[in-house]
Amino acid sequence: MTLELLLYCGIVCILLVLSAFCSLSETALTSASRSRIFYLAKQGNVRAQLVHHMRKESEALIGAILLGNNLANIAASAIATAAFVDSMGAIGVLISTIFMTTVILIFCEVLPKTYAFRHADSVSLMIAPVVQLLYKLFSPIMRLIQAFVNFLTRFSKRGAIDQGGEEELRGAIELQSEGHERGDRRAMLHSILDLETVTVEEIMVHRKYLEALDIKSDKEEILAHILTSPHTRIPLWDGRFDNIVGILHTKSVFRHIQDGGAFEVREIMTPPWFIPESTTLRDQLKAFRERKEHFAIVVDEYGGLMGVVTLEDVLEEIVGEIADEYDLVDTEVRVESDGSYIVNGTATIRDLNREYGWGLSDEYASTIAGFVLYESRKIPEVGEGLTYKKLRLEVLKRRGSQITSVRIKPCLIAE
Repeated sequence: MTLELLLYCGIVCILLVLSAFCSLSETALTSASRSRIFYLAKQGNVRAQLVHHMRKESEALIGAILLGNNLANIAASAIATAAFVDSMGAIGVLISTIFMTTVILIFCEVLPKTYAFRHADSVSLMIAPVVQLLYKLFSPIMRLIQAFVNFLTRFSKRGAIDQGGEEELRGAIELQSEGHERGDRRAMLHSILDLETVTVEEIMVHRKYLEALDIKSDKEEILAHILTSPHTRIPLWDGRFDNIVGILHTKSVFRHIQDGGAFEVREIMTPPWFIPESTTLRDQLKAFRERKEHFAIVVDEYGGLMGVVTLEDVLEEIVGEIADEYDLVDTEVRVESDGSYIVNGTATIRDLNREYGWGLSDEYASTIAGFVLYESRKIPEVGEGLTYKKLRLEVLKRRGSQITSVRIKPCLIAE
């Protein structure tokens, strides 16, 4: 073996090591846990800070690594081909192609990438300083390449689909949450993300079930109602039910009684706070905090009374039902011996989907009664029903045109 051939072999080995390092770096930096790297960076880990900083420039970083990888592979292949041709003649091209393809595939691609994928966090921290040097070395070239690529792709940007972080979060929640305990956690995390899209109309207490008092009622009648009511805030109407003029807090009444004085309802009531039905839960939660209030009146676009929403209602959308010793017991779902479910018409679709995973659409209705009405396109009679996906829904009770009870059977056990 001549000195020139040994030189060729040495250069090829160095280039293959560089190629393997680039492959290792690419996989490690793209597969490393974002949350763990961010946490370590916040704790003062210098290498984690390097990784976090480089990942902010992900396009340029991957471009620099790919540039180094391709330069190493092409140069190694070219030099190896020259060496084989010098030693074997024209057949050396074929032998070099087979040999270099095998070596690059196994030792520069599959092996380093597999190892980096299995130890992404530790490898990314270990190689961070070297990759930073590589990034700085190739960054001028990559800026030119990136500018050219941006020029070529500028016309397709408008049609690009935004792969936002919310879908990634929802996917991560589904992957990491299994079992009953984690299922509750999954539902809670999904509910937090839903605060941006769910409106107060979907969770409010409808005016039909609203507990309110005539402001002109006798004080004895008002006091008797307060003592038997599970609520601490009661809307007051004047003239007609839609005309809410104030909110009576039971604590204010008892404070005046304790002081030994008579109370005047109009003097101790607080002004009502009206909000539009389209307010999202996120905005409403923020408003509750800013105003330091727990109770709001929901109105439609014409200013008509629709219902009320409280801070507790919003929190229940996140953590589930919150009950205390004064809440009235009202079981919305009862499981039958045959595996079917008897559901109150007022049960919300969101709660049912969260608890039973039925996948009912809540796009056009917020309660199961509204869902049956929308899907039936009419007011069904008792005994009538419909099939939705793998569920059979049957109307059990009606009060006038209002559906008050629905039987839901999974089709697998339907008769």
